[in-house]
Amino acid sequence: MVDADELSNDDLAISVSEDGLVARATIDRYEDRNSLNDAVIGGLEDTLAAASADETRVVVIRGAGGTFCAGGDIKGMASNMGQGPMAYRDGFSGMANLIGAIVDANVLVVAAVEGYCLAGGMGLAAACDVILTSDDATFGTPEVDIGLFPAQALVPIMRTVNEKQALHLLFTGEHIDPEKAYEIGFVTEVVEADRFDVELDDLVDSLANSSPVMIEVGKRSYYNQRDMGFDEALSYMREIISLIAMSDDTEEGINAFLMDTDPEWKGR
Repeated sequence: MVDADELSNDDLAISVSEDGLVARATIDRYEDRNSLNDAVIGGLEDTLAAASADETRVVVIRGAGGTFCAGGDIKGMASNMGQGPMAYRDGFSGMANLIGAIVDANVLVVAAVEGYCLAGGMGLAAACDVILTSDDATFGTPEVDIGLFPAQALVPIMRTVNEKQALHLLFTGEHIDPEKAYEIGFVTEVVEADRFDVELDDLVDSLANSSPVMIEVGKRSYYNQRDMGFDEALSYMREIISLIAMSDDTEEGINAFLMDTDPEWKGR
């Protein structure tokens, strides 16, 4: 089981469900609007790696105090000023590594969005597989206000929403509400703030009850086929479904369906 105590740090709190199937990572920098510093980024990467190597099926990323994440740590960014190009490159590498770690993880990653989801925080959410948001959240990429372009955040954002809508957000820094975010395809579901925890738990339970083989192979194949041509993707996915169908989990699932019982996943 994922070791929550070992993975937690002063800026990131990790908890694990009793059955080990769900890990929750809470960014705990409320006074800094849960901005992403090295401790948060490194802690999230370590948590995703540990979850992928364990029996975990779902990782939930959330912010403390009712706000998700307002982006990168500007104070940390300022410390690179005048230090030369390599200092900037190293300073920005963490975000790119984290986005890659989310996509590559063998688990489903849920962004639980409340309050501000801005700049790199919006990129962080976009990299996740599922985004559940409360109806009082705010989305945007305001890097333009300080003369920056949201270069790394745009990679998952542009693969999530309509191109013209994304370009408008990226170049204006405009804030949008959850309904608009849902309309352009950015979020999975919008729920009332006073029901957020209940809806989040229901969603996580539903995802965690799925076959671990299906989660791992299904997620990896989805991201692999995303940039393929139609014929190549169809051929590739034919091989994927054949592999999954030969798993013990699929056999268990079919037998459970025929016997009208709950499947007991074997993870193989």
